[in-house]
Amino acid sequence: MNFEIMLHAGISTGTILLIAAIGEIFAERSGVMNLGVEGMMLLGAMAAFKTAYNTGNVWLALLAAVLAGGVLSLAHALVTIHFQADQTVSGLSLTFLGTGLALVLGEGMTGLNAPTVPNFTLPLLSQIPFIGRVFFTDQNLFVYFGYLLAPLAWYYIYKTKPGLHLRAVGEKPAAADTLGVSVYGVRYLYTFIGGCFAGLSGACISVAITPGWYSNLTTSGQGWIAVALVIFAQWNPMRAMLGGYLFGFLRRLLLDLQGPAMLLGLRNPFFYDHNLVFFLQMLPYVLTVMALVWGSSSARRKRIGAPAALGEPYIRGERGL
Repeated sequence: MNFEIMLHAGISTGTILLIAAIGEIFAERSGVMNLGVEGMMLLGAMAAFKTAYNTGNVWLALLAAVLAGGVLSLAHALVTIHFQADQTVSGLSLTFLGTGLALVLGEGMTGLNAPTVPNFTLPLLSQIPFIGRVFFTDQNLFVYFGYLLAPLAWYYIYKTKPGLHLRAVGEKPAAADTLGVSVYGVRYLYTFIGGCFAGLSGACISVAITPGWYSNLTTSGQGWIAVALVIFAQWNPMRAMLGGYLFGFLRRLLLDLQGPAMLLGLRNPFFYDHNLVFFLQMLPYVLTVMALVWGSSSARRKRIGAPAALGEPYIRGERGL
Protein backbone atom coordinates (compact mmCIF):
# COMPACT_ATOMS: atom_id res chain seq x y z
CA MET A 1 0.00 0.00 0.00
CA ASN A 2 1.31 3.43 -0.97
CA PHE A 3 0.62 5.90 1.86
CA GLU A 4 1.03 8.90 -0.45
CA ILE A 5 -1.54 7.57 -2.93
CA MET A 6 -3.99 6.81 -0.12
CA LEU A 7 -3.68 10.35 1.24
CA HIS A 8 -4.15 11.81 -2.24
CA ALA A 9 -7.31 9.76 -2.81
CA GLY A 10 -8.56 10.36 0.73
CA ILE A 11 -8.46 14.12 0.24
CA SER A 12 -10.57 13.79 -2.91
CA THR A 13 -13.14 11.61 -1.16
CA GLY A 14 -13.05 13.76 1.95
CA THR A 15 -13.88 16.85 -0.09
CA ILE A 16 -17.36 15.44 -0.73
CA LEU A 17 -17.92 15.21 3.02
CA LEU A 18 -16.33 18.59 3.69
CA ILE A 19 -18.65 20.53 1.37
CA ALA A 20 -21.78 18.86 2.73
CA ALA A 21 -20.63 19.25 6.35
CA ILE A 22 -19.92 22.97 6.00
CA GLY A 23 -23.38 23.49 4.54
CA GLU A 24 -24.88 21.66 7.51
CA ILE A 25 -22.74 23.73 9.91
CA PHE A 26 -24.29 26.91 8.49
CA ALA A 27 -27.80 25.49 8.88
CA GLU A 28 -27.23 24.20 12.40
CA ARG A 29 -25.51 27.39 13.50
CA SER A 30 -28.83 29.10 12.78
CA GLY A 31 -30.66 26.54 14.95
CA VAL A 32 -32.02 24.32 12.16
CA MET A 33 -30.91 20.69 12.11
CA ASN A 34 -31.36 19.16 8.66
CA LEU A 35 -31.01 15.38 8.52
CA GLY A 36 -32.01 15.41 4.85
CA VAL A 37 -28.42 15.90 3.63
CA GLU A 38 -28.36 12.44 2.04
CA GLY A 39 -31.46 13.16 -0.05
CA MET A 40 -30.25 16.61 -1.11
CA MET A 41 -26.88 15.18 -2.12
CA LEU A 42 -28.49 12.49 -4.26
CA LEU A 43 -30.84 14.97 -5.93
CA GLY A 44 -27.87 17.27 -6.58
CA ALA A 45 -25.88 14.39 -8.07
CA MET A 46 -28.75 13.54 -10.43
CA ALA A 47 -29.37 17.17 -11.43
CA ALA A 48 -25.68 17.73 -12.16
CA PHE A 49 -25.25 14.61 -14.26
CA LYS A 50 -28.48 15.07 -16.21
CA THR A 51 -27.74 18.73 -16.93
CA ALA A 52 -24.16 17.96 -17.96
CA TYR A 53 -25.37 15.24 -20.32
CA ASN A 54 -28.17 17.28 -21.88
CA THR A 55 -26.26 20.58 -22.26
CA GLY A 56 -22.64 19.50 -22.45
CA ASN A 57 -21.84 22.29 -19.97
CA VAL A 58 -20.45 21.06 -16.64
CA TRP A 59 -20.57 24.54 -15.06
CA LEU A 60 -24.28 24.79 -15.77
CA ALA A 61 -24.56 21.32 -14.24
CA LEU A 62 -23.04 22.57 -11.00
CA LEU A 63 -25.56 25.41 -10.90
CA ALA A 64 -28.39 22.92 -11.40
CA ALA A 65 -27.09 20.81 -8.50
CA VAL A 66 -26.86 23.83 -6.21
CA LEU A 67 -30.41 24.90 -7.04
CA ALA A 68 -31.78 21.36 -6.69
CA GLY A 69 -30.35 21.00 -3.19
CA GLY A 70 -31.35 24.53 -2.21
CA VAL A 71 -34.95 24.25 -3.40
CA LEU A 72 -35.39 20.91 -1.64
CA SER A 73 -34.03 22.41 1.59
CA LEU A 74 -36.69 25.12 1.45
CA ALA A 75 -39.33 22.44 1.97
CA HIS A 76 -37.59 21.53 5.23
CA ALA A 77 -37.31 25.22 6.15
CA LEU A 78 -41.00 25.83 5.54
CA VAL A 79 -42.11 22.86 7.61
CA THR A 80 -39.74 23.44 10.54
CA ILE A 81 -39.51 27.23 10.70
CA HIS A 82 -42.97 28.35 9.65
CA PHE A 83 -45.00 25.41 10.97
CA GLN A 84 -42.62 24.52 13.87
CA ALA A 85 -42.60 20.83 12.97
CA ASP A 86 -40.10 18.40 14.49
CA GLN A 87 -36.79 18.92 12.71
CA THR A 88 -35.67 15.31 12.99
CA VAL A 89 -38.83 13.91 11.41
CA SER A 90 -38.81 16.54 8.66
CA GLY A 91 -35.15 15.87 7.87
CA LEU A 92 -35.70 12.12 7.59
CA SER A 93 -38.70 12.75 5.32
CA LEU A 94 -36.51 15.00 3.16
CA THR A 95 -34.04 12.15 2.70
CA PHE A 96 -36.79 9.88 1.39
CA LEU A 97 -38.19 12.64 -0.83
CA GLY A 98 -34.82 13.56 -2.31
CA THR A 99 -33.89 9.93 -2.91
CA GLY A 100 -37.21 9.17 -4.61
CA LEU A 101 -37.08 12.25 -6.84
CA ALA A 102 -33.50 11.54 -7.87
CA LEU A 103 -34.16 7.93 -8.82
CA VAL A 104 -37.33 8.78 -10.75
CA LEU A 105 -35.92 11.80 -12.59
CA GLY A 106 -32.63 10.00 -13.23
CA GLU A 107 -34.28 7.02 -14.88
CA GLY A 108 -32.72 6.17 -18.25
CA MET A 109 -29.32 7.79 -17.61
CA THR A 110 -27.51 4.60 -16.59
CA GLY A 111 -24.27 4.10 -18.48
CA LEU A 112 -24.33 7.50 -20.21
CA ASN A 113 -21.27 9.72 -20.40
CA ALA A 114 -21.27 13.41 -19.48
CA PRO A 115 -18.66 16.18 -19.18
CA THR A 116 -16.79 16.25 -15.88
CA VAL A 117 -15.05 18.83 -13.72
CA PRO A 118 -11.33 18.71 -14.61
CA ASN A 119 -8.31 17.75 -12.54
CA PHE A 120 -5.21 19.93 -12.68
CA THR A 121 -1.90 20.55 -10.96
CA LEU A 122 -0.82 23.80 -9.30
CA PRO A 123 2.59 24.58 -10.87
CA LEU A 124 4.56 25.95 -7.91
CA LEU A 125 2.88 24.32 -4.94
CA SER A 126 3.09 20.89 -6.55
CA GLN A 127 6.90 21.08 -6.33
CA ILE A 128 6.86 20.95 -2.52
CA PRO A 129 8.19 17.54 -1.46
CA PHE A 130 5.44 15.12 -0.42
CA ILE A 131 2.91 17.88 0.38
CA GLY A 132 2.90 19.06 -3.22
CA ARG A 133 2.34 15.56 -4.57
CA VAL A 134 -0.48 14.83 -2.11
CA PHE A 135 -2.37 18.13 -2.02
CA PHE A 136 -1.60 19.98 -5.25
CA THR A 137 -0.90 17.40 -7.95
CA ASP A 138 -3.66 16.14 -10.26
CA GLN A 139 -6.44 17.08 -7.87
CA ASN A 140 -9.98 17.94 -8.87
CA LEU A 141 -11.15 21.55 -8.95
CA PHE A 142 -13.52 20.70 -6.08
CA VAL A 143 -10.51 19.81 -3.90
CA TYR A 144 -8.96 23.23 -4.37
CA PHE A 145 -12.36 24.77 -3.69
CA GLY A 146 -12.45 22.85 -0.41
CA TYR A 147 -9.05 24.25 0.60
CA LEU A 148 -10.53 27.76 0.38
CA LEU A 149 -14.04 26.98 1.60
CA ALA A 150 -13.19 25.84 5.13
CA PRO A 151 -11.07 28.86 6.21
CA LEU A 152 -13.45 31.30 4.51
CA ALA A 153 -16.44 29.71 6.28
CA TRP A 154 -14.57 29.89 9.61
CA TYR A 155 -13.75 33.56 9.07
CA TYR A 156 -17.33 34.36 8.07
CA ILE A 157 -18.86 32.65 11.11
CA TYR A 158 -16.46 33.96 13.74
CA LYS A 159 -15.10 37.26 12.40
CA THR A 160 -17.91 39.03 10.53
CA LYS A 161 -21.10 40.80 11.57
CA PRO A 162 -23.39 38.47 9.54
CA GLY A 163 -21.59 35.55 11.20
CA LEU A 164 -22.29 37.10 14.60
CA HIS A 165 -25.98 37.37 13.70
CA LEU A 166 -25.93 33.73 12.58
CA ARG A 167 -24.47 32.55 15.88
CA ALA A 168 -26.83 34.78 17.87
CA VAL A 169 -29.87 33.25 16.17
CA GLY A 170 -28.58 29.75 16.90
CA GLU A 171 -27.78 30.53 20.52
CA LYS A 172 -30.37 33.07 21.74
CA PRO A 173 -32.98 33.70 19.05
CA ALA A 174 -35.21 35.81 21.34
CA ALA A 175 -32.31 38.12 22.18
CA ALA A 176 -31.33 38.37 18.52
CA ASP A 177 -34.93 39.24 17.63
CA THR A 178 -34.94 41.97 20.27
CA LEU A 179 -31.84 43.49 18.64
CA GLY A 180 -33.55 43.62 15.26
CA VAL A 181 -32.16 40.46 13.68
CA SER A 182 -34.77 38.58 11.64
CA VAL A 183 -34.67 35.13 13.20
CA TYR A 184 -36.97 33.60 10.59
CA GLY A 185 -35.09 35.26 7.75
CA VAL A 186 -31.69 34.07 9.01
CA ARG A 187 -32.92 30.52 9.49
CA TYR A 188 -34.50 30.38 6.04
CA LEU A 189 -31.34 31.78 4.46
CA TYR A 190 -28.88 29.39 6.07
CA THR A 191 -31.10 26.35 5.67
CA PHE A 192 -31.19 27.21 1.97
CA ILE A 193 -27.40 27.70 1.90
CA GLY A 194 -26.95 24.35 3.61
CA GLY A 195 -29.08 22.71 0.94
CA CYS A 196 -27.08 24.41 -1.82
CA PHE A 197 -23.85 23.02 -0.39
CA ALA A 198 -25.39 19.55 -0.08
CA GLY A 199 -26.46 19.69 -3.73
CA LEU A 200 -22.97 20.80 -4.74
CA SER A 201 -21.51 17.94 -2.73
CA GLY A 202 -23.71 15.56 -4.71
CA ALA A 203 -22.44 17.06 -7.95
CA CYS A 204 -18.95 16.42 -6.65
CA ILE A 205 -19.80 12.71 -6.77
CA SER A 206 -21.48 12.43 -10.18
CA VAL A 207 -19.45 14.85 -12.32
CA ALA A 208 -16.11 15.08 -10.53
CA ILE A 209 -14.64 12.62 -8.02
CA THR A 210 -16.46 9.44 -9.13
CA PRO A 211 -18.29 10.55 -12.31
CA GLY A 212 -21.27 8.65 -13.63
CA TRP A 213 -24.86 7.73 -12.90
CA TYR A 214 -26.73 4.46 -12.60
CA SER A 215 -30.31 3.70 -11.70
CA ASN A 216 -29.63 2.62 -8.12
CA LEU A 217 -26.96 5.21 -7.36
CA THR A 218 -26.69 6.19 -3.71
CA THR A 219 -24.25 8.45 -1.91
CA SER A 220 -23.14 5.42 0.15
CA GLY A 221 -24.27 7.06 3.35
CA GLN A 222 -21.97 10.04 2.88
CA GLY A 223 -24.79 12.43 3.77
CA TRP A 224 -25.12 10.77 7.17
CA ILE A 225 -21.37 10.83 7.66
CA ALA A 226 -21.42 14.57 6.88
CA VAL A 227 -24.06 15.11 9.59
CA ALA A 228 -21.96 13.17 12.10
CA LEU A 229 -18.90 15.10 10.97
CA VAL A 230 -20.57 18.33 12.11
CA ILE A 231 -20.72 16.93 15.66
CA PHE A 232 -17.20 15.55 15.37
CA ALA A 233 -16.00 19.02 14.31
CA GLN A 234 -17.95 20.77 17.08
CA TRP A 235 -19.62 23.03 14.50
CA ASN A 236 -16.23 24.42 13.43
CA PRO A 237 -15.45 24.50 9.65
CA MET A 238 -11.70 24.02 10.13
CA ARG A 239 -12.24 20.94 12.25
CA ALA A 240 -14.73 19.70 9.66
CA MET A 241 -11.96 19.99 7.09
CA LEU A 242 -9.64 17.78 9.13
CA GLY A 243 -12.44 15.34 9.93
CA GLY A 244 -13.55 15.13 6.30
CA TYR A 245 -10.05 14.24 5.13
CA LEU A 246 -9.71 11.74 7.98
CA PHE A 247 -12.93 9.96 6.97
CA GLY A 248 -11.86 10.08 3.33
CA PHE A 249 -8.49 8.54 4.15
CA LEU A 250 -10.17 5.86 6.27
CA ARG A 251 -12.52 4.90 3.41
CA ARG A 252 -9.57 4.60 1.02
CA LEU A 253 -7.53 2.65 3.58
CA LEU A 254 -10.30 0.10 3.99
CA LEU A 255 -10.46 -0.39 0.23
CA ASP A 256 -6.71 -1.02 0.07
CA LEU A 257 -6.88 -3.43 3.00
CA GLN A 258 -9.24 -5.62 1.00
CA GLY A 259 -6.27 -6.68 -1.15
CA PRO A 260 -4.52 -8.49 1.70
CA ALA A 261 -7.91 -9.69 2.89
CA MET A 262 -8.54 -11.32 -0.47
CA LEU A 263 -5.25 -13.16 -0.19
CA LEU A 264 -6.36 -14.48 3.18
CA GLY A 265 -9.72 -15.33 1.70
CA LEU A 266 -8.14 -17.66 -0.84
CA ARG A 267 -7.79 -20.11 1.99
CA ASN A 268 -11.25 -19.43 3.34
CA PRO A 269 -13.56 -17.80 0.76
CA PHE A 270 -16.48 -17.70 3.19
CA PHE A 271 -14.43 -15.70 5.69
CA TYR A 272 -13.45 -13.20 2.98
CA ASP A 273 -16.84 -12.83 1.30
CA HIS A 274 -19.13 -12.61 4.26
CA ASN A 275 -17.22 -11.42 7.29
CA LEU A 276 -13.94 -9.58 6.93
CA VAL A 277 -14.81 -7.37 3.95
CA PHE A 278 -18.22 -6.57 5.39
CA PHE A 279 -16.58 -5.61 8.68
CA LEU A 280 -14.05 -3.35 6.94
CA GLN A 281 -16.72 -1.62 4.87
CA MET A 282 -18.97 -0.89 7.83
CA LEU A 283 -16.28 0.73 10.00
CA PRO A 284 -16.86 4.33 8.77
CA TYR A 285 -20.59 3.96 9.45
CA VAL A 286 -20.00 2.51 12.90
CA LEU A 287 -17.96 5.61 13.69
CA THR A 288 -20.78 7.75 12.30
CA VAL A 289 -23.42 6.09 14.50
CA MET A 290 -21.13 6.42 17.51
CA ALA A 291 -20.71 10.15 16.84
CA LEU A 292 -24.47 10.67 16.47
CA VAL A 293 -25.25 8.73 19.65
CA TRP A 294 -22.50 10.49 21.56
CA GLY A 295 -23.80 13.89 20.48
CA SER A 296 -27.46 13.12 21.15
CA SER A 297 -27.40 14.15 24.80
CA SER A 298 -28.41 17.79 25.25
CA ALA A 299 -25.97 18.22 28.14
CA ARG A 300 -23.13 16.79 26.10
CA ARG A 301 -24.04 18.91 23.05
CA LYS A 302 -23.86 22.03 25.21
CA ARG A 303 -20.47 20.94 26.52
CA ILE A 304 -19.00 20.40 23.04
CA GLY A 305 -20.29 23.70 21.70
CA ALA A 306 -23.58 22.92 19.96
CA PRO A 307 -25.81 25.95 19.32
CA ALA A 308 -28.13 26.29 22.32
CA ALA A 309 -31.28 26.63 20.21
CA LEU A 310 -30.42 23.81 17.79
CA GLY A 311 -33.56 21.85 16.95
CA GLU A 312 -35.82 24.22 18.85
CA PRO A 313 -38.55 26.12 16.93
CA TYR A 314 -38.70 29.85 17.55
CA ILE A 315 -42.06 31.45 18.22
CA ARG A 316 -41.96 35.21 18.35
CA GLY A 317 -43.27 36.60 21.63
CA GLU A 318 -42.27 33.59 23.73
CA ARG A 319 -39.78 34.34 26.44
CA GLY A 320 -36.29 33.01 25.67
CA LEU A 321 -34.44 30.90 28.21
